[in-house]
Amino acid sequence: MAILKFRVYFEEDDAVYRDVVIRHTQTFEDLHYVILKAYEFDSKHQSTFYRSNDHWVRGREISFARYEKDYVAPPLLMAETTIGSEIRDTSQKFIYVYDFAKNWTFMVELINVSKEENARTVYPSVSRVEGIGPQQYGTRSLLGDKFADIEEKYDLTKGAEGFGLEGTGDGDSDEDEFGGSTEESTSEEGGEDY
Repeated sequence: MAILKFRVYFEEDDAVYRDVVIRHTQTFEDLHYVILKAYEFDSKHQSTFYRSNDHWVRGREISFARYEKDYVAPPLLMAETTIGSEIRDTSQKFIYVYDFAKNWTFMVELINVSKEENARTVYPSVSRVEGIGPQQYGTRSLLGDKFADIEEKYDLTKGAEGFGLEGTGDGDSDEDEFGGSTEESTSEEGGEDY
């Protein structure tokens, strides 16, 4: 049984990628779910694969379902299509599009074929993670969920001690940060030298 290793690049940044391993007899639906797992995306949205050439030109579509859109040719279905049936050469490429509204696009490239199966690996599996992946819903800091704890601990809310209004441009005060007037001294206007 052949084990296929795909490198899944995020379209916007080829330094961000995930390597996944999968049996050639598994389906594109299996590949779909392992890519979502690798990038920590949910599985709530529409998705499709396209067979591709070396120049990343979209070819035959392998879709999760038949969606209400125009197709050049009827799509193959992920659940019915094995990965091995769509491999044409040893550097086969696919384009994976997830969430048609946000249009998350990933470049999927076959980088290795092995006949040896690892007994400890449950296929499909993520074998390598490089770079910080995109966040599916907005931004998440490097701290992740810990930021909420920090925010609560230090009460980083408006008007909390240490957080004043200076620099907000509201123009309500004529005093500088030291309590003095912000009006310029008129000593230079009179021309007198002190």
